[in-house]
Amino acid sequence: MHVSSAITVEHLTKRFGSVTAVDDLSFSVRPGAVTGFLGPNGSGKTTTLRMLLGLVEPTEGSALVGDRPYREIGRPAQLVGAALEASSFHPGRTGLGHLRTLAPQIGVPDARCHEVIELVGLAAAKSRRVGGYSMGMRQRLGLAAALLGDPSIIILDEPANGLDPQGIVWLRTLLRAFAAEGRTVLVSSHVLAEVQHTVDDVVIIGAGRLVHTSPLSGLEALAEQRVLVRTPADRAFADLAATRGWRVTTEGSSLVVHDVTAAAVGAAAFAASVELHQLSDGGVGLEEVFLRLTDQGVAA
Repeated sequence: MHVSSAITVEHLTKRFGSVTAVDDLSFSVRPGAVTGFLGPNGSGKTTTLRMLLGLVEPTEGSALVGDRPYREIGRPAQLVGAALEASSFHPGRTGLGHLRTLAPQIGVPDARCHEVIELVGLAAAKSRRVGGYSMGMRQRLGLAAALLGDPSIIILDEPANGLDPQGIVWLRTLLRAFAAEGRTVLVSSHVLAEVQHTVDDVVIIGAGRLVHTSPLSGLEALAEQRVLVRTPADRAFADLAATRGWRVTTEGSSLVVHDVTAAAVGAAAFAASVELHQLSDGGVGLEEVFLRLTDQGVAA
């Protein structure tokens, strides 16, 4: 079990000339959980992570790993493992060779390189040159490098980029296992659907500002229930929806009934003798909530 440290960002601001990339941002990331750091492209996520890792100097505020700035940590790679991009590899080196160049700097034995390259599923490709790796393989190699020091804090920027569906499931399982070990896991993404089945908590920013932070259940509470319906009796169903005060929209060949349960729709249709060919739970519209928060920049 890893004894992990939290991440704390307080009133963090970064200006590049007249452009404010991050604006008075405050949030925390707890140990033992996967936190999704979410926002559209250009919202300030990567700049925030770079300040957290000491790569960019804040204009104002602080970003702490545990109780100190990253630059003040001795042997930081043994506390914090980070992968911010999947392109910073020498194309002529092999995957294993890349890790071997990092191991002495981090202070880990050569055997650890073999452990992590197997952990990320690249054992069969460890002797191939990185220049021939796919985007997904580069993502895995970046994760392997982040894990070399067996860190208790893991920070990943858009780690699902380039991964196929099987790879995304693999990544989700791995991150959940890290959190179960007590590690602090912070994962950025501009697509909520990529991480909503992985994360425990969410931090959402728009235009460099915090617009929402909560457990995932808190975001779900802002979303409405959706029920998908197909019926040959469109007029009768429309009349039923009107009497019940339901809001109905269309989605492909289905009708979408908003903010009501499938059980309620089914019971009402049965009582009114309205024939249904499809009745299914469409889940909560988390993506709609995410887009609304980030488009409007309104805190919730």
